[in-house]
Amino acid sequence: MDPVNFRIERTQRVLTGQAGLALVGRALKRFARVEQHIDPKFPVRGAALPNSDILTSYLGLLCQGKSDFEAIESYRSEPFFAASLGLRSVPSCSRLRQRLNEFAAEDGALEAIDEFNVDLLARSRAPIEALDTGHVALDIDVFTMDNSNTRKEGVSRTYAGFDGYSPIAAYLGEQGWCVGLELREGSVHSAAETDYVLERALPRAARLTDEPLLVRMDSGFDSAALYSFMNAFSEKRQATGVAPVEYLVKWNPRKEGVGALIEAALADEDRIWCILRKGKRMALLDECITRRTRDGQNIELRRVSRVVERTIEPGGQYLLMPDYEVEVFLATLDAADVPAWKVVRLYEGHGIHEQFHSEIKTDLDLERLPSRRFRTNDAVLTLAAVAYNLLRLIGQNALLAEDAPVRHRAKRRRLRTVIQEMITVAAMLVSHARQKVLSFGYHCPAYAYFERLYREWSVPG
Repeated sequence: MDPVNFRIERTQRVLTGQAGLALVGRALKRFARVEQHIDPKFPVRGAALPNSDILTSYLGLLCQGKSDFEAIESYRSEPFFAASLGLRSVPSCSRLRQRLNEFAAEDGALEAIDEFNVDLLARSRAPIEALDTGHVALDIDVFTMDNSNTRKEGVSRTYAGFDGYSPIAAYLGEQGWCVGLELREGSVHSAAETDYVLERALPRAARLTDEPLLVRMDSGFDSAALYSFMNAFSEKRQATGVAPVEYLVKWNPRKEGVGALIEAALADEDRIWCILRKGKRMALLDECITRRTRDGQNIELRRVSRVVERTIEPGGQYLLMPDYEVEVFLATLDAADVPAWKVVRLYEGHGIHEQFHSEIKTDLDLERLPSRRFRTNDAVLTLAAVAYNLLRLIGQNALLAEDAPVRHRAKRRRLRTVIQEMITVAAMLVSHARQKVLSFGYHCPAYAYFERLYREWSVPG
């Protein structure tokens, strides 16, 4: 059967392909309260657009997966973009770039964005799922952004082997709520100034949950100074009657060899080795060690070592000499409550944050940052954390709703899926009887969920 021969024409009606921005605007107004956080602290002279409108305009782009300033030009003559986000007017791309440069240069500007980001999560009561141990995970890690062949400030050689940036991110809970996203130069070491990042991220996480926190980091953060800082923060938290902060960090052997751990596993004849398959077995060592800081302070840590011995390859080839693989984890978790095997499992769950990095770089189109100025790019990345949480909030609400568009079961919706199914939804904007109506198609699969969520978020509170 041949396809229908359609007649192509243009209508006078106002149509939009981004109806989901109405949810974004409602969440920013109801939960983030951008105007209250930004405009009193950073006023502008004359009749110029307030800074809250500039930030909200760019958030509207990010929530569609667009990061370039030029993308704003498509919405200057389109009435729905301004109406959905509550903007007085839509800035031009040059004005958007200029005003973001000026705002990012202000003292305390990025901190103000972080404040309404945490407000967004706290006031919307974002669901924060704990681990089976009762802890809420706070995953902290550095990732790389390829900005090769550019002259942007701060671009330098990263550990991934290309020129770019190495931002650091903090994700809370199993859903991965972003409570910190800070730009750093590409050549900066993972642990450099991470105590300052923790100083900002830990109070934000503590505001969002009363459950004990479990900070998880890879071997790049194996630093006695960081352990000392987290211990001090945990003691202050406990002194106020709040649950403590635990941490789980992969060990960096540095100059220390792992041979002693292999010998200890083999020397203990009573140790129970777990047979994983023919020619492959595993043993777990659980012990207490002491690490010493530069200022002479001793830190007591629990060290869990996983030793894997292979004598036969998966294909059946016998090895002349056994092959050993050793992974070591440092933690403050109580051995009575969290056995060694569970410590290993808890660290394996840390790997899910790689997907969150990917969503920021690809789904939000932020692999290559839009400005030549480092401070502006830092502001862009801080705003990206807000857009990330906005989309995650819409996606997590959809998971719990029976009227949401049908998808496979999952613990979280990828940002790209939320953009495709909830943000880029077609609708018609109708002005009637001094009201603006967003009219969806009869067969729109997102209508029921969209209407209910918008109604719930419109209730004053």
